[in-house]
Amino acid sequence: MVESADEPTGHAAVRMRDVAAHCGLSESTVSHVLNGTKAVSEPAREKVLRAVRELNYHRDSDARRLACGRSNFLGLIISDIENPFYPGLIKAFETAAVDAGFEVLLCTTNYDPQRTQHAFRKMIENKAPGVAVMTSRVDPQMARYLADHGVASVFLDAGGPGPRQANVRIEYGKGVTAAVNYLHNLGHRDFALVAGPSGRASHVAYRTAVETALAGFGLTLRVVEGANDAATGDPAVERLLTGRRLPTAVLCSNDLAAMSVSRAFFERGFRVPDDVSVVGADDIPFAAVTQPPLTTVRMPRERLGSLASQLLQQMLLEKRETGVEEVLDTELVIRKSTAAARHA
Repeated sequence: MVESADEPTGHAAVRMRDVAAHCGLSESTVSHVLNGTKAVSEPAREKVLRAVRELNYHRDSDARRLACGRSNFLGLIISDIENPFYPGLIKAFETAAVDAGFEVLLCTTNYDPQRTQHAFRKMIENKAPGVAVMTSRVDPQMARYLADHGVASVFLDAGGPGPRQANVRIEYGKGVTAAVNYLHNLGHRDFALVAGPSGRASHVAYRTAVETALAGFGLTLRVVEGANDAATGDPAVERLLTGRRLPTAVLCSNDLAAMSVSRAFFERGFRVPDDVSVVGADDIPFAAVTQPPLTTVRMPRERLGSLASQLLQQMLLEKRETGVEEVLDTELVIRKSTAAARHA
């Protein structure tokens, strides 16, 4: 058990024993709630957190690290803070962590291997007991690095669970199949995919789902690889225009790319969806307000964030030595960027 060190607050410093007396629980129960060292009933946890707020109690995180060898942080590593996909995920992860008495240490990789290594080292240096790695590409050696240091981890589409390691797998098949079926019913037979970089597992999984769905109709797919960002549209559309004919439907592996592709078509005199239908993926907040509003394959970002936090807590509080794999389904959201094929 670690008590808070005295801190200047304008009043006598509040200690853990004061929190315990205020909520009528033992100091050990308060310690378990605040330090995440043991599962505590929901009513008791709520009493402790309410007392913490009412008394303005502050833990001494450095003292806890010295005494326990671990901090009260849950780490979260993401690719790009500017990507609109991540804010909802971060908010949900933090909410679930704070509700359980944890704090969050956030790092970004910017798709840079060196920054990724730095992020992993920072988690170890800050003695985070658990880390969620919500990036689309992870070096297996870095995953082992966390395990070797006794850190529980949750990965995104990383190939399955293992010792102290859980995995969240995105099932693209359901949403992508619904999108392809919908477009096929609208008369589309000429399909293209603006795919993300082939080295990222999520992009490979999305492409495979599109190809599998089209194969059910005996159709093939023209693939153009892009950066999956707001600059994707111009080079992708230029490559599509060099083909024998323009596809009637273009799927994109995220919404930023889809918006960029729609703009690039517009600037070249083509209308979405009259000349070409465009479908995105993720359903970021901007997808509903772009012009035209974007049809997309929704990936539940908020659910992903809260689930990643919960899986870490299960391994830490329930002391599970082997993680589990959870599967999140995708779904089609139909808006105005898709219509009947121009020849139909």
